[in-house]
Amino acid sequence: MLVVTDVDSTLIQDEVIELLADAAGVRADVAAVTERAMRGEIDFRESLTERVATLGGLPESVVMDVVGRVRVSPGAEQLISAVHAHDGRIGAVSGGFSQILEPLADRLGLDLWAANVLEIVDGRLTGRVSGEIVDGQRKADLLTQWAAELQVPLARTVAIGDGANDLVMMRTAGTSIGYRPKPVVAAQADHVILPPAGLDSAVPYLPIGD
Repeated sequence: MLVVTDVDSTLIQDEVIELLADAAGVRADVAAVTERAMRGEIDFRESLTERVATLGGLPESVVMDVVGRVRVSPGAEQLISAVHAHDGRIGAVSGGFSQILEPLADRLGLDLWAANVLEIVDGRLTGRVSGEIVDGQRKADLLTQWAAELQVPLARTVAIGDGANDLVMMRTAGTSIGYRPKPVVAAQADHVILPPAGLDSAVPYLPIGD
């Protein structure tokens, strides 16, 4: 079994780019673009470029400050423990940033993870990302790649997400779970988890013993 989860507003309660935007004094503007992207109203890559550009000039120390402010979603640890208890693997894919996800993955005991990389030069954010952008298609490709590497049939994969950029991954997986999802995701997910339920509510939907 392989479970792959989105990060922002799924594995964690926050949208990391909005926490970073706080420091730049542009949170309201960035939040509005994020909301439109998650609803599928604008292209994710375009929105990412636009939002990251607002962070140019911020000191690298701000990123570390944000790491300390991230709030893990209720039930996340229990979900991870349940997957591991049944010899499964759990990974996270994020349209957010590796500088935030790496320490979080270590802390939670994730087996796999991938995210965008904030470009930092001379101790400051440049307002760009480096390397391959983790968008909706890339999330799906990573799920497929990890399943192949682990020799897990796609039928025994689970994708958990909340936004439009999770839909390709969710269609690729054997089981899809919308966690507190946007309407476009709720309409297409196999299962939906709504507040106040936490991520541990996904456990009954896992392909355990199949």
